[in-house]
Amino acid sequence: MIATMVYKLTKDATVEQLKAVGLGDHYANHDRALFYQNASGVPWTASYIAAKGDPIADLYEDIAAEEKARATYQWLIDMTDDVDLQDSLKYLREREIVHSLRFREAVEILKEKQDQRIYF
Repeated sequence: MIATMVYKLTKDATVEQLKAVGLGDHYANHDRALFYQNASGVPWTASYIAAKGDPIADLYEDIAAEEKARATYQWLIDMTDDVDLQDSLKYLREREIVHSLRFREAVEILKEKQDQRIYF
């Protein structure tokens, strides 16, 4: 969804406008293509997805990812005065909050059950 928002916000921008807002380097390297990277220009990599193999540790990793996304959406909301964009970002932020809460509930369930022997 974020990629779609970025696309919609930049699709009609001129090269001069892209340069003026600091996207000149991106345009020079990627034209108008979406190239997933962080604010420092570090490309996204699958190594960002961490898994330990322990359900509780993995859920805490998921909670951290949801909270980081929530914070990012809030920063983006604070950076724009475009009401439609804010509404979309608020929806995404709220979704991250719900995911985080569900993962926290799952952690508590696993903690309660971790010492029980399960028979099938």
